[in-house]
Amino acid sequence: MYLNCKTWFSLRYGTIRTDELVELAKDFGITSLALTNINATTDAWMFVQECQQQGIKPILGLECRNGAAFKYVLLAKNMEGWLSINRFLSQHLQTETPFPDAAPRLPHTFVIYAWGARPLPSLAPHELAGIRPREMNKLFRTDTKKYADKLVILQPLTFQNEESQRLHRVLRAVDNNLLISQLPAEDVAGTDECFMSPYQLLETFKELPHIVHNTLQVMEQCHIDFAFGQHLNKKRFTGSRGEDRQLLREKAFEGMAYRYGPDNEEAKARIEKELAIIDLHDFNAYFLITWDIIRYAQHRGFFHVGRGSGANSIIAYCLQITNVDPIALDLYFERFLNPHRSSPPDFDIDFSWRDRDEITKYIFRQYTSEHTALLGTVATFQTNAIVRELGKVYGLPKQELDKILENPYQVKLGEDGVHQRIIRYGRMLDRFPNHLSIHAGGILISEAPIHQYCATHLPPKGFSTAQLDMHLAEAIGLHKFDILSQRGLGHIRDSIDLVKANQGVDIDIHNAKAFMEDENVRNALRTVNTIGCFYIESPAMRQLLKKLRCDDYITLVAASSIIRPGVAQAGMMRQYVLNFHAPDKVEYLHPVMKQLLGETYGVMVYQEDVIKVAHHYADLDLADADTLRRAMAGKYRGQNHFEKIQTLFFDNCAKLGRPRAVSEEVWRQIASFANFSFSKAHSASFAVESYQSLYLKTYFPKEFMVAVINNFGGFYNRELYFRELARTGAQIFPPCMNNSQYYTTISGNDVFVGFIHVEKLEQAWIERVLAERAASGPYTSLENFTERTDPNPGQLETLIRIGAFNFTGYSKKELLWKSSALLKNDPPEELKPRLFREPSKDWELPHLAYHRHEDAFDEIELLGFPLCSPFEVLQHDQQHYIMGADFEKHLGETVTALGYLVTLKHVYTAKREPMCFGTFLDRDGNWMDTVHFPDSLRKYPFMKSGFYILEGKVTEEFGVYTLDVFRMRKIGFFEDKVKETGTTMGSLSLAAAR
Repeated sequence: MYLNCKTWFSLRYGTIRTDELVELAKDFGITSLALTNINATTDAWMFVQECQQQGIKPILGLECRNGAAFKYVLLAKNMEGWLSINRFLSQHLQTETPFPDAAPRLPHTFVIYAWGARPLPSLAPHELAGIRPREMNKLFRTDTKKYADKLVILQPLTFQNEESQRLHRVLRAVDNNLLISQLPAEDVAGTDECFMSPYQLLETFKELPHIVHNTLQVMEQCHIDFAFGQHLNKKRFTGSRGEDRQLLREKAFEGMAYRYGPDNEEAKARIEKELAIIDLHDFNAYFLITWDIIRYAQHRGFFHVGRGSGANSIIAYCLQITNVDPIALDLYFERFLNPHRSSPPDFDIDFSWRDRDEITKYIFRQYTSEHTALLGTVATFQTNAIVRELGKVYGLPKQELDKILENPYQVKLGEDGVHQRIIRYGRMLDRFPNHLSIHAGGILISEAPIHQYCATHLPPKGFSTAQLDMHLAEAIGLHKFDILSQRGLGHIRDSIDLVKANQGVDIDIHNAKAFMEDENVRNALRTVNTIGCFYIESPAMRQLLKKLRCDDYITLVAASSIIRPGVAQAGMMRQYVLNFHAPDKVEYLHPVMKQLLGETYGVMVYQEDVIKVAHHYADLDLADADTLRRAMAGKYRGQNHFEKIQTLFFDNCAKLGRPRAVSEEVWRQIASFANFSFSKAHSASFAVESYQSLYLKTYFPKEFMVAVINNFGGFYNRELYFRELARTGAQIFPPCMNNSQYYTTISGNDVFVGFIHVEKLEQAWIERVLAERAASGPYTSLENFTERTDPNPGQLETLIRIGAFNFTGYSKKELLWKSSALLKNDPPEELKPRLFREPSKDWELPHLAYHRHEDAFDEIELLGFPLCSPFEVLQHDQQHYIMGADFEKHLGETVTALGYLVTLKHVYTAKREPMCFGTFLDRDGNWMDTVHFPDSLRKYPFMKSGFYILEGKVTEEFGVYTLDVFRMRKIGFFEDKVKETGTTMGSLSLAAAR
């Protein structure tokens, strides 16, 4: 009798969790119910799985609405009907066309209209009329027995109780961007759309048992037969399993000859082993599809990095999916795939952000949109968004909301009624689904049509996207291909092109082994000259590399793993650093552990270490060892099998004569570490890309930094990368109307900033201006420019102020004077070609004063930063501050430094008090790292970017010097002029600095 149930995946409408809906049905003995969310099928399989677990028959359907207007409910009779519903909804979502008033004839479905929407005699065999309990009085003139086979109970279920009904009103106000007091009645569910027990429904319809009977008959005709745990991905790359197996074998051994030579017996043996396991699970097509994607990328000249646990596979290495040698790094294939692992392997393929969409288009074209979709995800309400949305609903002014949210650590709400309602409903909205989104890079390729499993929508990127998240997709047996983008690959790709264009040098960027052995590259790594380099440029990573004196691949691979938040927070990073500096003091639990973990100084750094220890210390086979790793990390649901492995672990240890106490400690360490560990193959892939970036930065620093800038930087903001570019000796010019392009360019030693960086400049217009220059030649003067491009005053002023017309020889003030007269005397007209050009007018201009800081402040306004060093603009005596390079000389002393803020990292202490780490530049362009403990940060909070006078104590840990700041003051560009008025602040005055 429950044909119209909604969950919180009726976004910004329903309030019931999916599991809560099923649990409610179970509590009342309901044996069948239908899920019919509004224009969404997002949680359909979660609902089916919950129902199966509770012994309830699930029915899948859809509630179709145009905005707030209800049209009808669709119910699937079977899986074919579910396919029809998903196709119908997907067409509506992708074309943004309204649902028709009369539903089309969809195979294997029922349609339920609201009472009175369609005349009963006109209803087709599959069409029904739904009667809500509140509509019983509308039946007194209808011969209900005559139409008994057309009438069903339609009691909507939208919320649980009165409190949830109020939350529903809040959600509707949020969705409509209205004050809750202005919410129209038609946009809100009726108060009767709460749960009615079977007894209440039967009591309501006791005079109309034939309607009850027909409702049950309709439900009886609906069956969703679906088994979880299948493999629903595309099964064949060629025509058959045998052909797939043979093709994969051929390509693997072709690749072996390229990677290892034709006679490497160790490689041959491992390939044979992997091929057997891959075929056992029928994953040949999964490998071949991934190979096909890489083959297309190579054909197009796209650079890629294959990572993830897939880098443990020698076949992936031979197919050039990955670039990590699993034999050289002793990587276990069982971490990637083994007889006990039923899910397909995991490949993460990174491309440049410029190339990723082309790869995605190829996949949709090659495997068809009928079987392909981007993986979706569901964004939930976050704390700040909840407060802001609820504040708007209850009419709080923007200034008050900004004040509530100004503290990045905690939201401050008061005791008044509105604030209390925000707190109450904010707590209820925690983890509530808010809107559909797109997974970072997952793509689904199914054997059956993709709409057999979900509806699809069309986000702005223009690719069909599943109403299905990763967890549900995996649960039903659809496993994603990860096609990701990252800026680091854009840096590398564009650097290679720029070096070729600017210096005529071809670079074999895949020769990573040579880069690792290059002494200059090793020195760059040792001195952490890594800004712009993938994964090794952040303050935390630079400090770690310095502490480890890192100058080799193996150490970099370890650093790439232990820097991960979980590993670091578990204390493994600090333990590794301590052991690195005192290897002779490392105490190993057992001689076997020393043999296994000597490379990592007794610390389990990688997921593979868990497998290695379980295999060699406890004699578990590699498949069981990986099952243990997955179980420890919470990724394995087979509790009985896990307990068997635990028993096997200790039984084997006893047979091998391992001391019980030692075995228990080994088990404890595995348990404490496995949940935080990182794949060695993943770290190795990252480290290879880091070396490629570092090689380019070492030998072609100017081109590399231009490439970083054109790919929108990395960890830091773009100003820092322009500062780094200046350190290379490049001559940086502001955007020039005759030399700049939309992106930043380099020619010889000269770099011209791209117009993309200029605020207030319209992209479409400046691209037309550049096209005109390309077609008709350089601009000869301001008059020539205005004649050819017909600029509006605002755009022309922006170009003049940023220095785009410096080539004319006039100052900016003179050019602004001239532009005013030009645009005033020569109003815009349609652009048309002219046979003759009039000579420029010789304007007689007054003498206009110029101050050197004017250009810098124009650049700050229009670029966000000055192209010169900000210290050159600062009017403040800078000679008396300690420089970052001199911290070493003042260890343990209290010093005062002047820093230009680069970035902050906010964290919490164990007591949940806010503190942060700061990164600054000094006048010489060198780094200064600072720490701001809770008391200091509370007294001296940061006030956005700019200059800060920092007073604190110099500390040191393993060669990394840090300023423990206990007093701080922000200063402006005209600080000394301010100080002339007598403005000082405690010991941070200029005199104190001296």
